[in-house]
Amino acid sequence: MNILAAQPSWERAMAAREGRARATVRDVAAETGLSIATVSRVLNGQSNVAPHTRELVLRAVGRLGDQAPRPRAAPDAPGGAVYVRCPYVLTDYFGLIVSSVGETIELHGRQMILGAGEAAQGSAVLPGLPDRPGVAGAILILPPEPGDELVRLRDRGFPFVVIDPRTPPPKDIVAVSAAHFAGGRKLMAHVVELGHRRVGIIGGPVRWLPSEARLAGYTASLADAGVLPAPELLRSVPEPSMEHGYRAACELLDLPRRPTALVAFNDKMAVGALRAAAERGLSVPGDLSVAGFDDIDVSRAASPALTTVRQPLEEMGRMAVTLLMRLLSRHTLEALHVSLGTELVVRGSTGPVPS
Repeated sequence: MNILAAQPSWERAMAAREGRARATVRDVAAETGLSIATVSRVLNGQSNVAPHTRELVLRAVGRLGDQAPRPRAAPDAPGGAVYVRCPYVLTDYFGLIVSSVGETIELHGRQMILGAGEAAQGSAVLPGLPDRPGVAGAILILPPEPGDELVRLRDRGFPFVVIDPRTPPPKDIVAVSAAHFAGGRKLMAHVVELGHRRVGIIGGPVRWLPSEARLAGYTASLADAGVLPAPELLRSVPEPSMEHGYRAACELLDLPRRPTALVAFNDKMAVGALRAAAERGLSVPGDLSVAGFDDIDVSRAASPALTTVRQPLEEMGRMAVTLLMRLLSRHTLEALHVSLGTELVVRGSTGPVPS
């Protein structure tokens, strides 16, 4: 039997491509199922292509690697690099977003200039961006700047997109985030279905949009079960870290009547809560259920593995770049505030309420 002939058509196409010095537009068309003409329009930077179709082609180009034909910048779009501001340590959370942003920027034939690290939080970067040579637009990740600074940047005609805004973005500013309220509601609904009613909530920093939205989701599910959250069961932290999650969990678990479950703002804080439970001889989930939010690597490495909410971090990065490219091409955006769906991930850290 001819082994190659027995392979599915897509595998034969891939095997054939591996022997070529360079992939062609026809190969990209075969990879995506689109016509050669459509692929050509995308690669030549023409604007008469639907955003979903453009992303489909660019992702196929990324999979084909260096052998693939490279896309050109749109002829009506200003040239220049994209400045990416992420004034935080590039841990697994921010690192995933920045990596996705960088890969997608490269697929669009542009360069990325990265400003990262906590030391950058005090830098007045935004006012100088419109005058920075060679910079066409920006991606701002959880910007610490107040909304009026974003408005001033917008009013100067500088294109930018915000990922995971810290405060509610002004209505005319493009922003991408996860569905924090819906994710929080799904997570607490799961905890309530297990029979828990006395639930400790370890919230994020006050006046953060994600903190407020997730808390609203938690309390909505509790309200559906006829439970009004007791004030002594709520803690807010100044920084969403493992250490702050540990300290807040210690306070909650040392109450005269401790909670039967803890829901944390993120996975790192939930891991801190696991540590607090272990120090008190509490088994998880036998004596105490613990849940987080984000679904980063630490949620799977914890023991037991964490029940959490998966945020589409990489898709948030891709979507932000796609929206920025449309701004640079002077397209009108109908949806300025894009909220991407989340997914409940049930693992071993949650169980029925202790009898």
